[in-house]
Amino acid sequence: MASSLGHSLKCRVWRHWFYSHNWQSAGIALDYRRGFALLCPIDYGALRICPQMRDEDPSDLTCPIVVGLESVSYKSPMSELSDFLKLAFSGSALLLQRYTMLALGLFTSCVAALAYGKPMARSMQVHDSRQTVPSSFQLVGPAPPDTMLNLRLALVRGNMTGLESVLMDVSTPSSPLYGQHLSKEEVETFMAPKPESVAAVNAWLKENNIVTTKATPAGDWLSFSVPVNQASKLLNAEFSVFNHTASGTTAIRTLAYSIPSDLQGHLDLIHPTTSFVQPQTGRVMNFVPRKDGNAPLVTNRTSAAVPASCQSQITPACLQALYGIPTAPATVKTNQLAVSGFIQQFANQQDLKTFLGSLRPDLPPSTTFSLQTLDDGENPQVLSEAGLEADLDTQYTVGIASQVPITFISVGPNNQDGDLSGFLDIIEFLLSETSQPQVLSTSYGSNEEDIGSAMAKNLCSAYMALGARGTSILFSSGDGGVSGTQSQRCTSFVPTFPSGCPL
Repeated sequence: MASSLGHSLKCRVWRHWFYSHNWQSAGIALDYRRGFALLCPIDYGALRICPQMRDEDPSDLTCPIVVGLESVSYKSPMSELSDFLKLAFSGSALLLQRYTMLALGLFTSCVAALAYGKPMARSMQVHDSRQTVPSSFQLVGPAPPDTMLNLRLALVRGNMTGLESVLMDVSTPSSPLYGQHLSKEEVETFMAPKPESVAAVNAWLKENNIVTTKATPAGDWLSFSVPVNQASKLLNAEFSVFNHTASGTTAIRTLAYSIPSDLQGHLDLIHPTTSFVQPQTGRVMNFVPRKDGNAPLVTNRTSAAVPASCQSQITPACLQALYGIPTAPATVKTNQLAVSGFIQQFANQQDLKTFLGSLRPDLPPSTTFSLQTLDDGENPQVLSEAGLEADLDTQYTVGIASQVPITFISVGPNNQDGDLSGFLDIIEFLLSETSQPQVLSTSYGSNEEDIGSAMAKNLCSAYMALGARGTSILFSSGDGGVSGTQSQRCTSFVPTFPSGCPL
């Protein structure tokens, strides 16, 4: 019987999972899981009888008996299975005799189960794990099984080595390709996963009845939603609820997850799973003017043009004098400098006008910034809603970069990148545009250990792609010095992210 089911089957033997190509040309495996038989080609010409072992459910035990053939076809499984077994396993008849009747009784339910599309287990391999939970999080307990998880899956990008080479060429003044930045479409050819990766990952997701949405133009990210119990089975993971003690917010995470071993090299990561990113918070500042007689604030002055007032406060004029930034207006109006805004921090144009009137009176009174939004971002102009961080970032950027066109990019709360607070979203947003700013400045960040190595590498690669498009990216190094993004007690150096990206 040439089956029209078209299912790929898996069988578990001796604590290992085996994956078949097609059950139409298969040997036989009797898998007692939930009382039905499975067909698949395993270990050609050999008989395996396994001890009881743990299946997907803790209360469910599996003990398959496997004999394999290279190829076989049959017309009626109920009427001809016995003859098929005798033909297939001549020489092992005594061993198979005790199992033949069992196979006849279980075969019908096996076919019925396959018709309903029950996903079969594959050989699973731990893909990402972490040993400990960051001290800022506390375990609450198991995640409710019906809670929906919004997950994103990253496929392995097609040619990041080639993209890195291009980035070095277009960024190196001595290179003949210097300044010849790539287009949106050219970058996407490097970012796009290989067809075999797309096919392999989609087949696995389809087996588990998961419908995905392409999250990026290059197709390197997919998004989908599943309940906790399905995610646990899909990834062989234990999801729990964790509480961020400082903010009181909770997150569902796992300390390890697995993927089918045959997807290694095709699937990069699934997020958010093992990342424990601390929620972004606004900067807390206490400004106390320096008093006369204190040690000089500026000790490495090389120019007499540095105002004496820089000993007590830093203004745009101080920074321009200290670092040789020209005060003359920019002449290339096609250049763009973008300032990113997160966590509902809004930049107020009236505040900017007051700031420039006091500290850059030489600039036109009409000097301001433009606005872009994503993730339901906004930028209301109510003075009471002005954000300290957003005002600080836009005022000093506009005040230092004389008449360079400035864009404030407000990233809203409807983030699509899990607990990354829009850090991935804003890069994908810019990569999806046909033109992008020459500079992107961000004064937010996280501690490197919170992100997870796989997610950190993926983000750094996205920054590399934007760099190949011609954008220079600036990130703050944090306020805590060796203790990371914020001042805290530490016994070892805490690197920050994304400021630590190598590219």
